Amino acid sequence: MNNNNAPIGVIDSGLGGLSVLQHLISDIPNESYIYFSDNAYCPYGKKSFAEIQSRVFDIVRFLIDKYNVKLVVVACNTATAAAIDELRANFPIPFVGMEPAIKPAALKTKTGVIGVLATEGTFNGRLFKNTYEKYATEATMIVTAGNNLVEYIEAGIVDGTDIENLLKNYIDPMVTNNADLLVLGCTHFPFLSDTIKTLYPKLNLIDPAPAISKQTLNILKINDIESASTSGNRLFFTSGDPILFNQFLKFHLSISEECQRVDI
Repeated sequence: MNNNNAPIGVIDSGLGGLSVLQHLISDIPNESYIYFSDNAYCPYGKKSFAEIQSRVFDIVRFLIDKYNVKLVVVACNTATAAAIDELRANFPIPFVGMEPAIKPAALKTKTGVIGVLATEGTFNGRLFKNTYEKYATEATMIVTAGNNLVEYIEAGIVDGTDIENLLKNYIDPMVTNNADLLVLGCTHFPFLSDTIKTLYPKLNLIDPAPAISKQTLNILKINDIESASTSGNRLFFTSGDPILFNQFLKFHLSISEECQRVDI
């Protein structure tokens, strides 16, 4: 039986899932969180689903065996696409995955044209295809893989000429074709929100992270595993370079905890 005060695991290929963790900490502050960043194997976007599943399974085993996590948020669109069904079938704890934010975009668009910026792994997943077929068949979707954006963010670069040129290359065709909404289909991309808004002030951004935070709270309640604590703790692990990770935590999230490197 799960201990209600056990931590929640949050996993991503790198820094992107921190955009989800921000909302979790804000919305559910009494829970403890363990964030695992698989930087050594980032990005996941062009890796095979089998390879991603293997990595995610190893990380989840680490979190369960070492820290008895009671729930895992897969804060990575590509990892969700590759592994969420298999995780739920093979582990005895609940999992929350990233849902493509196509439904809210389809409901909110006024022009009927929606831009989606994501990764190839996300586009190829069952969730994306099912959500599109269910909610967005009457809208025009312009889907683009944001190649190289994740690598810049992993290096701590979220603005500047190089980022702006890449974003223009991906988003200009969407805006030219009258898109009024842009779905951020990778958890790394909310860290580019300020730059995108500067370039395209009339484009509305759809970030799925707030909805994922609400879903996590619902799952905690449904499974009766809400923490009885009044405040939570946070631990951070990476398979890559903790120095870059710590710099990102402090500069972009004002988090002072130090990330530890582990080999998995």
